[in-house]
Amino acid sequence: MVVAKPGLDGHDRGAKIIARALRDAGMEVIYTGLHQTPEQIVETVIQEDADAVGLSILSGAHMTLVPRVLELLREQGAADVLVTVGGTIPGDDIPELERLGVAAVFTPGAQTQAITDFIERAIAEREPR
Repeated sequence: MVVAKPGLDGHDRGAKIIARALRDAGMEVIYTGLHQTPEQIVETVIQEDADAVGLSILSGAHMTLVPRVLELLREQGAADVLVTVGGTIPGDDIPELERLGVAAVFTPGAQTQAITDFIERAIAEREPR
């Protein structure tokens, strides 16, 4: 699992909490750090042969950054990678993100157990790559 902070957003406490919760649940987690471009994120996903990527976005740029990550994953033959998004995502944008291919959107207040349970279940349900 790759946890990434795309764009110029400098707040990563939530991403670090999620990364820790996923590790505690037994997952191998790579946290990319702040200010990652979509290209850097997808490169990490490919290099690490990750099953999933979680994008943490608080900047409001989710409707630009997330579609670009999804597009790059498709271009790299990795469209089967589970993509989740967390952060301050307006409710009106969630259906569009899901239509584009995001498996789940977790907004502030989402329980870490619910997030880890969803990711574990979604990865288990996917065919092996």
